[in-house]
Amino acid sequence: MAEPGASPIKAVIFDFDGTLSNSGDWFLTVVNQLARRFRFREVGDDEIEMLRHRTSREVIAYLGISRWKLPIIARHVRQLVARNVDQIELFPGTPGLLATLATGGVRMGLVTSNAADNARAILGAGNAGHFEAWAAGSSLFGKARKFRRVLRQMGLAPNEVISIGDETRDIDAAREVGMRTGAVSWGYASEDALIALRPDAFFRTPDDIVAYLRDHR
Repeated sequence: MAEPGASPIKAVIFDFDGTLSNSGDWFLTVVNQLARRFRFREVGDDEIEMLRHRTSREVIAYLGISRWKLPIIARHVRQLVARNVDQIELFPGTPGLLATLATGGVRMGLVTSNAADNARAILGAGNAGHFEAWAAGSSLFGKARKFRRVLRQMGLAPNEVISIGDETRDIDAAREVGMRTGAVSWGYASEDALIALRPDAFFRTPDDIVAYLRDHR
């Protein structure tokens, strides 16, 4: 059950890439192609793990990406994903997680930097149908605005919702809006980088998400 004084959680807003979709391995195959095209620092195999321990803003600074380039790069990545959706799969357990939450009456929204068509193609119609509200194509650090849009669509207050993502920027954006924050261990950012930001919940398995929501509704 919810903590004394805390509002029960009525819904969850999921991030997509790195939380539901295992797009990280695919992204690593194109990151240096992007680096050459957009003139930022290429990533060596020995740097990948180190970068997982940095915040999203620290990674951008380390790679030397100018902020004005971020929307252009994001748009290009969405186009690449559209051409490679067959190479990107959901994390094992994602379909079962979404079905279990839906059966249990948990309302769900989705906020993603990816394109809606890409997310729907990777999810498949059945999984995509579990989400009642979507906000796609957010800028790298523009998720707070998308969160607010989904909250309005769902008719919910921020304190009635938990956001679940895999990057430090997901936690920052959810806090800006006033939602509870959840982070998963299986995505991009390392466990220590996420825990350092003290999310309200940390999940190591999809079953952890189910249990948390069952206990906080």
